[in-house]
Amino acid sequence: MKIKFLGHASLLIEFGGKNLLVDPFITPNELAKDIDIDTLDVDYILVTHGHQDHVVDVEAIASRTKAPIISNFEIVSYYGEKGFEGHPMNHGGKFTFDFGTVKYVNAVHSSVLPDGTYGGNPGGFVLWNDNESIYIAGDTALTMDMKLIPKTCPKLDVAILPVGDNFTMGYEDALFAAEYIECNNIIGYHFDTFPPIKIDHEKAISLFKSSGKHLTLPSVGQTI
Repeated sequence: MKIKFLGHASLLIEFGGKNLLVDPFITPNELAKDIDIDTLDVDYILVTHGHQDHVVDVEAIASRTKAPIISNFEIVSYYGEKGFEGHPMNHGGKFTFDFGTVKYVNAVHSSVLPDGTYGGNPGGFVLWNDNESIYIAGDTALTMDMKLIPKTCPKLDVAILPVGDNFTMGYEDALFAAEYIECNNIIGYHFDTFPPIKIDHEKAISLFKSSGKHLTLPSVGQTI
């Protein structure tokens, strides 16, 4: 499994032989100016919720690649009316694709599409196949629902959690989340893009280390 950080909450993940793009917010992000969305090889687009800083490049990339959109029912229906292919899901449900199984899980946040259209309830994704498993939390607060993940999904190899605070949980709550989901290998995202979510990297990494867990705060363009 290779995870490329495209800035903010955008990821390109090689998983099960496919390239999965998560929450593409690239072209307006000054920190991601060196990434050309026209060069991204994408088989599927996963969207956690409808906010602009998670969907702004969906249409451009889906138009070029014909990649199906995996998200909640409302978001897939929204893009379906625009002519884009998609697979709708809802909370607690799972479906097996050609790269593995996807489960759409709870997130505590809000969701509205850039034009004001209702974006359904926000969520996250747990992905697994015979070889690997990953949790992509999306934008969320710390929630006790995270404790259900290790009880209902395979053991996680890695989890991607928001750590920027203000709009989502901060890294202190993300440490509790890591305990809830029983995963020691954490990649942080949704940090540093805007002034309210700038964080102290050294302090965040040290906090996780003191609890026996590993936090990676990737640079834009870094592949893990």
